[in-house]
Amino acid sequence: MRSKLSLLLLFIALVSCKDKITNPADAIYFGGDIITMEGNEAKYAEALAVKDGKILFVGSKVEAEKFQGDETEMKNLEGKTLLPGFIDPHSHFMSSLAMNSQANCQPAPAGQGNSVEGIVNSLQKLQADKKIPDGEMIMGYGYDDNAMPNGVLLNRDDLDKAFPNNPVMVIHVSMHGVVMNSKAMALYNINDKTPTVPGGIIVRKPGTNEPYGLIMEMSYLPIFAAMPKPSVETQLSQLKEGQMLYAEAGVTTAQEGATHMGEVSLLERGAKENKLFIDVISYPMFTEMDTLFKVYPPKDFGKYNNHFKLGGIKITIDGSPQGRTAFFTTPYLTGGPGGEKNWYGEPSFSQDEANQLLKRIYDAGLQSTFHANGDAAIDMCIKAHEFASAENPTKDRRTTIIHGQFSREDQLDKFLEYKIIPSFYTEHTYFFADTHIKNRGLEQASFISPMKMAITKGLRPTNHTDFNVVPIDQMFVIWSAVNRISRNGIVIGADERISPYEALQAITTNAAYQYFEENSKGSLKEGKLADLVILDKNPIKVDVMVIKDIKVFETIKEGKTIYKKK
Repeated sequence: MRSKLSLLLLFIALVSCKDKITNPADAIYFGGDIITMEGNEAKYAEALAVKDGKILFVGSKVEAEKFQGDETEMKNLEGKTLLPGFIDPHSHFMSSLAMNSQANCQPAPAGQGNSVEGIVNSLQKLQADKKIPDGEMIMGYGYDDNAMPNGVLLNRDDLDKAFPNNPVMVIHVSMHGVVMNSKAMALYNINDKTPTVPGGIIVRKPGTNEPYGLIMEMSYLPIFAAMPKPSVETQLSQLKEGQMLYAEAGVTTAQEGATHMGEVSLLERGAKENKLFIDVISYPMFTEMDTLFKVYPPKDFGKYNNHFKLGGIKITIDGSPQGRTAFFTTPYLTGGPGGEKNWYGEPSFSQDEANQLLKRIYDAGLQSTFHANGDAAIDMCIKAHEFASAENPTKDRRTTIIHGQFSREDQLDKFLEYKIIPSFYTEHTYFFADTHIKNRGLEQASFISPMKMAITKGLRPTNHTDFNVVPIDQMFVIWSAVNRISRNGIVIGADERISPYEALQAITTNAAYQYFEENSKGSLKEGKLADLVILDKNPIKVDVMVIKDIKVFETIKEGKTIYKKK
């Protein structure tokens, strides 16, 4: 009897062992469109299993259920769409920390900055809301001189009249310049004896040498570097708020695209204190290299530490086309920002300086990102690459041209030959198309951010927001690339419109490739990070005009929900 009982217990134990899941998933997603982003055409899976922050399985629901254990969460999408988390190819993450402490001076529809009155109202509201006392700085962002009516521009006198007791600074929409009042100018020793440095712009009061309006590019850099910043403790406390702006847009990897040394240190400390819950990739400015390499040698680049990574070095070649400081091979139709005639824009420095800067970066084995907008600036990037690449220009360095908006077709061919990645900016077809048509003419403006031609030639372009030049909104990024419609409802460059799937690639697989992270991010594949976004609709299946209205329902970083729509 005992023998039979023992055999029965052994049988039950064996059956139990056979049925027990040896590798149960933490969660299984099913019940909606799951777009894998694997390959150049849309592929769908029925289910996706996640374990320990990575993708365990992608495929049929029946096979996924084999990973269902007692504690596995079964996540029914209820018709929503699951995608890889969005990867931000270029923005300014540190700007997100200051959003609540600065006035929104952007023009409509983002703000009320279409007039001097609207800008002053925004600044006054900030002063009242934040109870900013006399003597303290008041700051705004998003000033767009091209959106001002009848050529009436914001100037020092406007700000002096409205704010006689406070220094005031209003950052240009390009983030490459500022308008200040007299008290702010005095803080930075800006006066009628301040020279305009090469590559810089200082708009002077008519008939005098007094700084009066925009101060831009190389003349702005010393001001930017010396701007007042919150305490380190305050900035550390703002990291969560800043990351949430990205998470709400479905972004799981963000870029800090022009980092100064203090900001690198802050981000590293935030990482050490486990305050980062999305990945942040930093590209310190070329001006910081001497100081930077003493603390962070090149061998420390390219590796994550608690969600923070140094990606490479940023070189700024020119300015912005909407600020008329981008560098072109042909003159602007409207002259320069300070009334200059026969104005081509100017580079930030000479070709030889660009060559030597890039050579130093390449010799250190680092990736470089160039800021370049005008076609003459892009020519400079290509020549610098040829000089610095030690007769091996086709090596896989993933040098990136940030913006590259006015690339010519022959330059796209060079990008392909030299394995240079263009990171385009199709939102300009909406926000700044009218300005570009006025400044550059309809033909050239219609070819800005030529995504379709780049893809056709075999390039893998990415597409970015340049936040906080425009808001972080990945659905609008996709919409702009697919439709290329201006504020006035006019299609800008119909031949350069791309499909919704291609637009998704630009912020998933292509962006992962730009960062050397294609093996861990960008698509839904076994072994990759479980960085996911859930949308309320499928951008591939809806009418293309309503893509911008799709909402992010949930954002998941390495298997953990970091944002969920209420």
